[in-house]
Amino acid sequence: MRASMGDVGACWDNAVVERFFGSLKHDWVFKVHQPTRDFMKQDVTAYMRYYNLERLHSSNGDQSPIEFENSQIKVSGWS
Repeated sequence: MRASMGDVGACWDNAVVERFFGSLKHDWVFKVHQPTRDFMKQDVTAYMRYYNLERLHSSNGDQSPIEFENSQIKVSGWS
């Protein structure tokens, strides 16, 4: 296995992660008071669960990621 590395400054290399962290900061962390490090850790964990399991994504036809993944499994015949 070989690591895949793009050019320096190639924005598409980390697009998915950048999008997640952008949403985390904009939608959650900056809007919710974070009194302690432990509170923030629990809060970020809750946001990750929401982002990956519940949040509707326009690129998935307004389905949550888990709904979209399950629909693809049904279409492909994998189970």
